[in-house]
Amino acid sequence: MAEARANPLVRRGSTAERPFEVVVSPENAGWRHSGLRVVNLPVGGRVKFHTGHDEVLVLPLTGGCDVACDDERLTLTGRRSVFSRVTDFAYLPRDTVITLRAPNGGRFALPAARARRQLPFRYGPAEDVPVELRGAGQASRQVNNFCTPESFEADALIAVEVLTPGGNWSSYPPHKHDEDSPEESRLEEIYYFEVAPSPSGRPGCGYQRVYGHPDRPIDVCAEIRTGDVVLIPYGWHGPSMASPGYDLYYLNVMAGPGERRWLIRDDPAHGWVRGTWTTQKIDPRLPLTTARERRRM
Repeated sequence: MAEARANPLVRRGSTAERPFEVVVSPENAGWRHSGLRVVNLPVGGRVKFHTGHDEVLVLPLTGGCDVACDDERLTLTGRRSVFSRVTDFAYLPRDTVITLRAPNGGRFALPAARARRQLPFRYGPAEDVPVELRGAGQASRQVNNFCTPESFEADALIAVEVLTPGGNWSSYPPHKHDEDSPEESRLEEIYYFEVAPSPSGRPGCGYQRVYGHPDRPIDVCAEIRTGDVVLIPYGWHGPSMASPGYDLYYLNVMAGPGERRWLIRDDPAHGWVRGTWTTQKIDPRLPLTTARERRRM
């Protein structure tokens, strides 16, 4: 497996390639499977691209869009923000030409993975996305399992959204998935972050921790803000910390060389925490979003 980059923390705009403000590819990440692009489109804006060797999703972060795949078309309703609604999405096959058009503008994530099969272009309804409430107490969070092996067919790509109420920790206990074993699958992972602003509109921040093995070091303990990315080629990751007063969102994009499955192993030093959840309640603020638009923002 590829060794970690010198800096797995990718600040917003640092990998921009017009028109994309975030570009993570196997080539610039130093690995083989996972990718992500994020594009901002103005009112009436459009972008055209070729999927190449990747299967790709169109996931609205803000706004909706029309998606054309060769001669087929569909419309995504989208959402006002990642904190307002579980969104619909589109699946794009490898080796196709895609055009996105945003009549009212918007920002769109394009999670990707190197794919062997060419599967059909299709629509993922928001109402079909399984919403899971995970953890308990201050480790409570919401997971939108929109593209997992159990919820949506893909060749290699696994992608979920996680929403963490302000003051809570998620991606906890710290865990990893960098070996092929009966209890673990080898997956490269991308975290893309957004942080809800304060009631007065001031930007917030969160924090992310990643640490490696003695023979394969990686060390991240960083403040993250909207648009930042953390790359995890291997090693333990977590917690993802939402600062008090600021809800935290992250998009996880994963793919690897083996069977499409998502198996993790907790850090043995902290795995005992899961046992404490049986005596705690889930944070009553959850779920933060559903398929119905949240009006209070």
